[in-house]
Amino acid sequence: MQKELRHPGLMAVLVLLGGSCVCLVAEEPPDRSPRVEKTVFGHLPDGSQVDLYTLANFQGLEARVITCGATLVGVRAPDRHGNADDITLHLETLDEYLRGHPLLGSVVGRFANRIAGARFTIDGIEYRLEANAGKNHIHGGGKKTGFQWQLWHAEPLRQTDSAGVTLSLVSPDGQAGYPGTLRATVVYRVTERNELVIQYEATSDKPTHVNLTNHAYWNLAGAGSGEIEMRKHVLLLNADHYLPADEAKVPTGEIRAVRGTPMDFTTSTPIGSRIDQVDRGDYDHCYVLHGDAGKKLALAASVVHSGSGRTMEVYTTQPGVQLYTGNRGGFCLETQHFPNSPNESKFPSTLLRPGENYRETTVHRFGVQR
Repeated sequence: MQKELRHPGLMAVLVLLGGSCVCLVAEEPPDRSPRVEKTVFGHLPDGSQVDLYTLANFQGLEARVITCGATLVGVRAPDRHGNADDITLHLETLDEYLRGHPLLGSVVGRFANRIAGARFTIDGIEYRLEANAGKNHIHGGGKKTGFQWQLWHAEPLRQTDSAGVTLSLVSPDGQAGYPGTLRATVVYRVTERNELVIQYEATSDKPTHVNLTNHAYWNLAGAGSGEIEMRKHVLLLNADHYLPADEAKVPTGEIRAVRGTPMDFTTSTPIGSRIDQVDRGDYDHCYVLHGDAGKKLALAASVVHSGSGRTMEVYTTQPGVQLYTGNRGGFCLETQHFPNSPNESKFPSTLLRPGENYRETTVHRFGVQR
């Protein structure tokens, strides 16, 4: 006779030997699947609770997400020696986030980046948006209207090879001037393959424009290592063209080749090697990615920091990526549709009609260079 009894951390087997019952006890193999944990991060002025979800695998990759702004408040990854450190810029407390921040890790919506004149036309009807960047519109609106400042509903997500959190938000018709009630969902997952996966979905009951992204600032040397280490990152962008912009940083409509300019990252190049040759001394440009945009996941960028050995590959279904270095302590690779797409017919469309589903995915894959 043999009978198995299970207890947390132990495995007991009763074996009948010569009329005697012998109990053999051994430790169960540990569960090494990715895990998700929920804690309280703080409370909004109206008393609403803001939760923190920690997603981690057993290779040392950890992502932390709060429900305010669906914000990625930290990513930890090991270096070549196995030492883990935060590699995204972040703040420590909810009060610091509520006082204002440059969208550190937040989900930006309804429309990432700029829309010229804070207006667009759909089916002959002009819609005027909140003008929060001079006469233009940026990142979906200000503190009362942008997705990055809203409280999202969250549910933990557990799958065979990943652990995550599903965040959802309902944006009412007319918010920041956008037509339609938009139902948006963002899923963060950490996988066994050392990936941080971000999936976006949205539907609307009226024609509207949607362009969601995450505004994380990366520094693979460690979040506190500063501008010098940020500039040492070696970057490759899978893009032969970029979008020139005017003084207000709105694309002019031209799609320009990067060859022979400081914009060229088609071969691996340190971010800081030509940054002083760029207009205004910083990158803040949208690159046009290779690949079949919107149909398959394709490599957008790869980054290496030789000092720590940390590497990051970025894959996306989006047609563009915004390289931004204006914070100086970290750089952004915001996968997105092109700025001002609602007013540029030759850009990939961001129009979402009733009955359609907006779906985009971005994957950050982390590793080490030995």
